Amino acid sequence: MQAGSTVLFQGDSITDCGRGRNDDAPNSLGALGQGYPKMAAGRLLKERPGDALKILNRGVGGNRIVDLYARWKSDAINLAPDLISILIGVNDTWHEFGSQNGVEVDRYETVYRMLLDLTKERLPDAKLVLCEPFVLLFGAVTAEWLDEMAARRDVVRRLAEGYEATFVPFQSAFDEALKSAGPDYWTRDGVHPTVAGHCLMADTWLNTVC
Repeated sequence: MQAGSTVLFQGDSITDCGRGRNDDAPNSLGALGQGYPKMAAGRLLKERPGDALKILNRGVGGNRIVDLYARWKSDAINLAPDLISILIGVNDTWHEFGSQNGVEVDRYETVYRMLLDLTKERLPDAKLVLCEPFVLLFGAVTAEWLDEMAARRDVVRRLAEGYEATFVPFQSAFDEALKSAGPDYWTRDGVHPTVAGHCLMADTWLNTVC
């Protein structure tokens, strides 16, 4: 990550995490939300005060891959970031089991590829970071989610390889963390992280990307 870079975090509610909508300035306390993007941003800005990094969060709660693609031009391409971090996929499963409005794994991959192709076309020099969608078997998450989420993780890993993106292993990080504390310590409902879970994500992201 070079000096002067603009870093964009994109995704669903895990990334959004209560970010303000009235202030979209880079590095703004409210606009970064309360989760892992803010924690990662704080560490980067503290350790690199002279590098003029600009960090943005444009996560939107409830987004599936199709929702993210629909707003990709305005919320990613037009911002011209130098590094784009994407975490998307859990709602594509959750919305199917909850309201039969999910996105099948094959279609998830197709639309994700469309999003990445558009990014490569419009922002050929942007570095891509693809984050592993994760769940813990607890709360809202039932056993029937697990195979489908594993398939989505395989998609993201494959896309990261194919598009020469950095792959952030969030599921692996949580699986390891479960050896020291239960799923209710790391997440509120098997999907949304607690403060400790977000800190784990920020550390994993920084250790992988930086």
